Amino acid sequence: MQLKENVSLKPYNTFGVEARAKYFANFTNVQELEELLHSNPGLQPFILGGGSNILFTQDYNGLVLKNEISGISELHEDNEYVYIKAGAGESWHQFVLHCISRNWAGIENLSLIPGNVGASPMQNIGAYGVEIENVFWDLEALHIKERSVVTFTKNDCDFGYRESVFKRKYKGQFVILNATFRLRKKPHYNISYGAIEQQLALMKVKELSLKAVSDAVIAIRSSKLPDPVITGNAGSFFKNPSVSKTRFEELEKHFPGIVGYNNADGTKKLAAGWLIENSGPKNGTSGWKGYRVGDAGCHEKQALVLVNYGSATGQEILQLSEAIQQSVNEKFGVMLEREVNIF
Repeated sequence: MQLKENVSLKPYNTFGVEARAKYFANFTNVQELEELLHSNPGLQPFILGGGSNILFTQDYNGLVLKNEISGISELHEDNEYVYIKAGAGESWHQFVLHCISRNWAGIENLSLIPGNVGASPMQNIGAYGVEIENVFWDLEALHIKERSVVTFTKNDCDFGYRESVFKRKYKGQFVILNATFRLRKKPHYNISYGAIEQQLALMKVKELSLKAVSDAVIAIRSSKLPDPVITGNAGSFFKNPSVSKTRFEELEKHFPGIVGYNNADGTKKLAAGWLIENSGPKNGTSGWKGYRVGDAGCHEKQALVLVNYGSATGQEILQLSEAIQQSVNEKFGVMLEREVNIF
């Protein structure tokens, strides 16, 4: 819990960009967090988790506090569900594997998503037909100013597509301490989304299991997405935008190959990756996939992923993202929204 000065944040963000914190400390429980907040009243705190969904574009002239609250416990169970509580500082992927090893079902499709447990409800993370809101029960969070621990239920979190109250109404006001998930004791497999069924066939899986689904998801993600340990990135940089059914039909007339999925509310969700691939930088005719300027680039296998090939700055990656937004908007009349948090 030692307070350090002028600390590099490069090891603490998966983009691997350089930025510095004027002051830095980690905490492993709520008491340490409260003590750090109490003893540094004049410093604006910035809470850092796994650093997997943030792009630093500047230094932080305040106090960066790294959440390292750990622990996984089984709270209780009923005939159908088991309720599992995990510390916000736990690795999300390791938490998923922990649950799979005990045959607790519901988050196997979310394997290999980078980051920590605390970010999962904040971002309402999702992949392959599953989102956190499908399994979320509640969480505890410390109100930074009032120093009170508040419980948030699923309704309190007001989940949306990669959204929650912690990114909007309560942004910067709470520190998530832990989260509890309601997982099934008997699996309900969700393998129809994306290429999971095809991957299971390639793996010659004859009998479905949580591990088989997880292994398939890991194989798919590994084939498409760069490992942040090797190539700096934060996963999908943009959200898939939604348009009205009428607007989609208009786009389909002009761009017959456009990819869209039905939303529950009757709108159409567009594949942001397809939009990016089928627009292009002004100095070329090809799409953005594989484009690179200096060490900032667009991944060659997945256009949604912006990467740092070595020494790109946060500002350079941000500028590339803005160029992509402008390009897509000019061609399709659709403005992409960033999924990654910019600081």
